[in-house]
Amino acid sequence: MGATFGVEEEFLLVDGVTGEPAPEVEKVLADAGPHPGTGGAYSAELFQTQVEAATGVCADLPALRAQLSGARTRLAEAAHAHGLRLVSTGTPVLPGSAPPVSAGDRYAGIVEAHRATISDYQCCGCHVHVGVPDRETGVAVLNHVRPWLPTLVALGANSPYDKGRDSGFASWRIAEQLRFPGAGLPPRFADLGHYDETVAQFVECGVLVDPAMTFWVARLGVRTPTVEIRAADAAGHVDDALLQALLTRALVTTALTDLAAGREGPALPEPVCTAALFNAARNGLAGAGICPSEGREVPATELADRLLTHVRDALEESGDLGEARRLLEWIRREGTGADRQRRAAERGPKAIVEMLARQTTPSADI
Repeated sequence: MGATFGVEEEFLLVDGVTGEPAPEVEKVLADAGPHPGTGGAYSAELFQTQVEAATGVCADLPALRAQLSGARTRLAEAAHAHGLRLVSTGTPVLPGSAPPVSAGDRYAGIVEAHRATISDYQCCGCHVHVGVPDRETGVAVLNHVRPWLPTLVALGANSPYDKGRDSGFASWRIAEQLRFPGAGLPPRFADLGHYDETVAQFVECGVLVDPAMTFWVARLGVRTPTVEIRAADAAGHVDDALLQALLTRALVTTALTDLAAGREGPALPEPVCTAALFNAARNGLAGAGICPSEGREVPATELADRLLTHVRDALEESGDLGEARRLLEWIRREGTGADRQRRAAERGPKAIVEMLARQTTPSADI
């Protein structure tokens, strides 16, 4: 049995006819009913076109799959009742009117702090939390997982289109995030004090509204002792989310094993880290990636294979190696979410939204 884990999924609500983002989150939340998992919850996001489903704490893959599938089904049904579709994509495919901000002082503060950089930031991600013994250990784990974060970005790329245009990227969501202070891979931290001081400095400088708002693609959980990996775009299919969850949990487990043996996370050149993240967002699994530890281009699919090798023991221990292999093979065969969107685009932009809506609900089994 592996460490406990859970997933937060952010979705877009779109008009069932036009496919444009629709600011109807309050209606959908009112009709969605209780989350199917113990400890799970639905919530609004920054804009009223977005909705989040967070699982409870899960111990194994079947429990996580059931919660993800059940939450997507309930939200999709609630959306359908109001003439809407639930779509899982990192950025809106089609343009629409400027979305209203969700209620609350915190969201108002975020808009005031970031102004035009966030005024239409309808980006959605798939965030994986993995339990760790304490926050100090969590910081050491972050140092270990840094080299592999760009590969998780590449595997989870699902935002090639943004408001009616092809961005040329596999994950335009990551490119959007790079505009914000403190975005990208987290730095290598000396200890927990260094981590907390870095976050506090951003808040003190007025570029983050509170310590819960950081833009790193990996960070510590805010309310519970977890490592939170935010590399993937909103997962097109449930199994995209499950692959991110399996690999992330295995990365954390591998890091804990290394720490117990006295092996610290590697020091990496920051310019190479920046380049690796940018390249992963641009290319996805197509073409070259960049290996942060080697500082050179490597085929992105080879980096994915290396990741699987790196976490093999952890996946065997949790009983998930076979499933991880199956899901990686499926991604290599069918492509990332970005690849699937581009294939659908051959039939026009509305066809992308239709495809996204179909695969978002769990009936679209692999």
